[in-house]
Amino acid sequence: MKHILTLLLLGSASCWIYPADRPNILFILADDMRNDSMGCAGHPILQTPVLDSLAEQGVRFENGFVTTSICMASRACIFTGMTETGHGYTGGQGGSSMANPLLVEDVDTSFPTLLRGAGYRTGFYGKQHVKFQEGNEAMDRMFDSHEVIHRNPYFKKQPDGSLRHTAELIGDRSVDFIDSQDRDTPFLLYMSFNIGHAEDGDKRPGIGHFPWPKAVDGMYEDIQPDDPRLADPKYFDVLPTFMQESMNRERWYWRWDTPEKYTINMRAYLRMLSGMDRVIGRVRTELEKQGLADNTVIIFTADNGYYLGDRGFAGKWSHFEQSLRVPMIIYDPRLPASKRNRVVDPMALNIDLTATMLDLADLDIPSKYQGRSLLPVVEGHMLPDWRTAFYCEHHMNNPTIPKWRGVRGERFTYARYYEQDPPYEFLYDLENDPDQFSNLADNPEYAMILRQMREMTDTFHRAYTRPQVIAYKEQLKREMEEKATRQR
Repeated sequence: MKHILTLLLLGSASCWIYPADRPNILFILADDMRNDSMGCAGHPILQTPVLDSLAEQGVRFENGFVTTSICMASRACIFTGMTETGHGYTGGQGGSSMANPLLVEDVDTSFPTLLRGAGYRTGFYGKQHVKFQEGNEAMDRMFDSHEVIHRNPYFKKQPDGSLRHTAELIGDRSVDFIDSQDRDTPFLLYMSFNIGHAEDGDKRPGIGHFPWPKAVDGMYEDIQPDDPRLADPKYFDVLPTFMQESMNRERWYWRWDTPEKYTINMRAYLRMLSGMDRVIGRVRTELEKQGLADNTVIIFTADNGYYLGDRGFAGKWSHFEQSLRVPMIIYDPRLPASKRNRVVDPMALNIDLTATMLDLADLDIPSKYQGRSLLPVVEGHMLPDWRTAFYCEHHMNNPTIPKWRGVRGERFTYARYYEQDPPYEFLYDLENDPDQFSNLADNPEYAMILRQMREMTDTFHRAYTRPQVIAYKEQLKREMEEKATRQR
């Protein structure tokens, strides 16, 4: 560790004494929320005053991304500081999500485990969508206090018979955690929202599909949402058949396919986000009340972007900007005024947040991590060696979600859907075609760029692939084959 630790020997016992100025960390993760879904990001309708205030008092990352755009893998990326290829957890259908859980050794180096081992009190409340090799023991090792609060349904019946939204329950548990906090011990509090994930099993428009907390009843009822910016059918028509027939299109029919359904569901979705914003505000108020606000760093982001009807799509999963881009705010109350209220450009990834939280606690960052700390950016330092491209991917085992890997660069973005026969490639020039309409993969003028992006993708893939993950997958595959043989 980077701390200069003082070891006090008291008889046969020993304890570590850490500096008293280590900040508390409040990590907030939204679900299915893309980068422009905040008032501070320019949304013309959405009211998010608490998030806006965090951005005004802190640093907002204009180019925040996930490396895999799905709840399960993205949350595993954040736990481990590694890409989906690195940690190996993809999720999928037919029980296959249990075939490649997070390894014990990767829980050992997860940010909650390391922070807890360094003296932080750790708490987790909300959506937990990751499978572990060791089962539920992983959460016990990472967190002093934890409670999974999942949707389906969003409203949970309470002992008195009333119904309470999952977001409100996450707020309740978080307030209790803060209220019981020892002032001499730093804490990590992980608020993991289900908002704004749709209730997929209930396709009734509005409160059925996008259930919002009761506190925001009636918001946006008189507002007519703008049509999706990329609503023109040409953005859908230009796509290959395997994408037109994917789950992105299937769920578009659930949510956005008629003007009436679009209006009802968009109002409901916006209510969800505003409801979540209010819960975050309640927790901030509790930090102030308990005298902890001045030493609590707050980090806000989402597990993936979201198609709100653009390209004729719903959901996430694919390589387009609406899927990969997420909101990202880091508020550090210790920053001087000159470093606050900034919007910064460097590419920031979900796997960077893992290293950032360890860096905040002045802990060594494991060499296996594939992200890097964002603190130098937050502190306003010039970083000439910062990334200009990153590896992105999606490998979940679902027949209606095509698998792919690629690279998103500053100017060009590339994706290879490798299970197609032959593999199907996309190449876009973001400088001249920011809406990713004209696929340049077959354009001979871009042959050299295409080759470079292919090679970069393969280089990233080789660098991030870990032998122990491959070995474990092969072991599980053999076990499943042996089990199938015995059953026959």
